[in-house]
Amino acid sequence: MRRVLLGLTLGVMLGVLAGSAIVWLVNEEDIARQRLPLPVGGHVLHFDEAATEAMRSAGMTWIKWNLPFIPGEDASAAQGQIEVAREARFKTLLKVRGQLNDLSDGGEAYLDAYAAYLGDLAAWGADAIEVWSDMNTDRSWTQGQIHPDHYAEMLRRAHAAIRAANPDTLIITGALLPTTAEKAFGQARVWNDDRYYRGMAKAGIADYADCIGLSYVHGMLPPSQQAGDLRGENDPTRYFTTLLDRAAFAFREEDIPICLTELGYLSPEGYGQLPLWYQWAAHTSVTEQAAWLSQAIEIAADYSRSPVDLLIVWSIDSEQYEPDAQAGYAIIRPDGSCPACQSIASLMR
Repeated sequence: MRRVLLGLTLGVMLGVLAGSAIVWLVNEEDIARQRLPLPVGGHVLHFDEAATEAMRSAGMTWIKWNLPFIPGEDASAAQGQIEVAREARFKTLLKVRGQLNDLSDGGEAYLDAYAAYLGDLAAWGADAIEVWSDMNTDRSWTQGQIHPDHYAEMLRRAHAAIRAANPDTLIITGALLPTTAEKAFGQARVWNDDRYYRGMAKAGIADYADCIGLSYVHGMLPPSQQAGDLRGENDPTRYFTTLLDRAAFAFREEDIPICLTELGYLSPEGYGQLPLWYQWAAHTSVTEQAAWLSQAIEIAADYSRSPVDLLIVWSIDSEQYEPDAQAGYAIIRPDGSCPACQSIASLMR
């Protein structure tokens, strides 16, 4: 079922703003010659000129937005985002997750409404949809009902609706919370990500998806390192390559790639002291953030246990810093610079 994600390749371009329209002068020879080693995109808060230029300079070809699912709300609200991205020659990934209470109380009718909403997004032209996220924890799935079989049923309905609306829309499973906390909190509240991935494979989700979603936003070491994390030396979810291994092993008998729908490194540089729960990243510099992102892209492109078909940088332009340090992940830094853009662009060939 594997489908290779072909991102737009950007060469030497000049953007000319005329009102709200963007006109591109494109060197076709450079487009054919220069590209990142795999399709890369970024999660955006504001798709403004600064974000657009930063992403373009890094060679990114995908944009990711998070959309909340609210029963009864019209999916056409996302049409403008999809069209703006297309006009700027980016592909669009939409992650869609609803409220926990609505999921818990809604039963099958909720699953049908959610699937129909995703189908509408596909009809509007979404290039890829991430179906839910963090299903292995009670922060986004009903406590006591956390099980891959339940998610497989959600995904099955979503697959049917999306395929009926647009057979070209890529379906990505929701990225799990990387965790080994199952023993501490109990299976009613959390499943370890590796066990949940194995359950997903057993439930046959490869029949309903094009890619396995994966998230890694808690690294405090270079992505090639597999030891030395002070929060838990022996916790494999702390390290980029071992986290990849946990997903790849579960689906080793399936012809389905991995999509890194969130990959980021937190740096407080330029913002000040980190909130309490983010102190683990207190010593990560912007220079390290830039270098580690480009290194992670190289590792993902060369990863041999499973193809990695897409990587989304978290994030481009997040703003909030207290109490949630999202802005520290942004590659556009407070002074407007983007060292990570240069580091990632250096991978273009």
